[in-house]
Amino acid sequence: MTDSLGQHLQKSLHTIKKANWYRQEQKITDLSGCTITIDGQRMINFASNDYLGLATDIRLKQAAMDAVERYGTGSTGSRLLSGHRTLHGELERAIASFKQTEEALVFSSGYLANLGTISALMGKKDLILEDEYNHSSLKNGAKLSQAHRIEYEHLNCQNLIEKLIQVRSQYRHCLIVTDSVFSMDGDVSPLPQLLDIAQKFDCWLMVDEAHGTGVLGKNGAGCLEHFEIKSERIIQIGTLSKAVGSLGGYVAGNKVLIEFLRNRCATWIYTTALSPADTAAALAGINIIRSEAHRRHNLWTNINLLKELFNQTNLKIFPSDSAILCLPLEDASQGLLISAKVRSHGFYVPAIRPPTVPTSRLRFSLMATHEINHLQELIKALIQ
Repeated sequence: MTDSLGQHLQKSLHTIKKANWYRQEQKITDLSGCTITIDGQRMINFASNDYLGLATDIRLKQAAMDAVERYGTGSTGSRLLSGHRTLHGELERAIASFKQTEEALVFSSGYLANLGTISALMGKKDLILEDEYNHSSLKNGAKLSQAHRIEYEHLNCQNLIEKLIQVRSQYRHCLIVTDSVFSMDGDVSPLPQLLDIAQKFDCWLMVDEAHGTGVLGKNGAGCLEHFEIKSERIIQIGTLSKAVGSLGGYVAGNKVLIEFLRNRCATWIYTTALSPADTAAALAGINIIRSEAHRRHNLWTNINLLKELFNQTNLKIFPSDSAILCLPLEDASQGLLISAKVRSHGFYVPAIRPPTVPTSRLRFSLMATHEINHLQELIKALIQ
């Protein structure tokens, strides 16, 4: 390329490769469960967000096929025009019941739900306080809103309070935004304390339950259920693409909130509705999560066992109360090297590197369908 933009792109790619930040897709050639085939190599999969193993469950597949047979492959339009199906309403009622809220609204992806909800609720006269480790979709939704944005130190409630004391009075409305489970670290947000702070400073609290739903809580509803907290000030958002085993996103909250979003949320109004197949699969997934607690029990058995195996071998992982365990590494090059060596032993464990995270690490995602010997052999491979 000889033009200025092309030269800039080439230079940027060279820098990315030199820093060992370069990324490429992994071509998966069969069902992606606790085992996976990439480029002909069969491996134990520790990179999936399908925590309960529902993405390959026959009931979700059958629900999707039945929906395609009845409704076709596409929704054909936005929800307010020709895209609304009976299934969408059924799924929204199921989510609201699951999350113990008045209503819910389904989006075509979790990223769209986060972008659209934050930017619809907040404006130039408002304030957003966000955990510095929040997911990209939350940060970009805050940017899109044009509200004044302030990051507080990760999980540091005192730092959040100090920032609110300094600036809260200068703004009309205030939204505190946090992941419930942080996807690249595995730690859990202190939601009871955040709700207390929100009430004290007249803020709303938005909680992204993407990696908490299906994993935490008495019925698998997530971190808010785990901590047994409810409030009109809480907005729950999340995805249907992880433990639920399908695709799509949602917002759950009070009736006024959902009615407002139906009329003002651009990423819901101006996009094609979630496909019938994905909607039906998600509905089946939520029903299974609510009725089959043994899946969550199996998942936590695996989580606790792998944590104990790490402890026995003196491999120090990040603190975690979720299905995500991370082993810190010196730098990106070490991450790529160890990931490749573990892969040669038959385990798929990706190296997570900057700029996605501040420091490199191996990220292990546990599934209910992992077997005990998978975990034991993984530790042996890491030691070697």
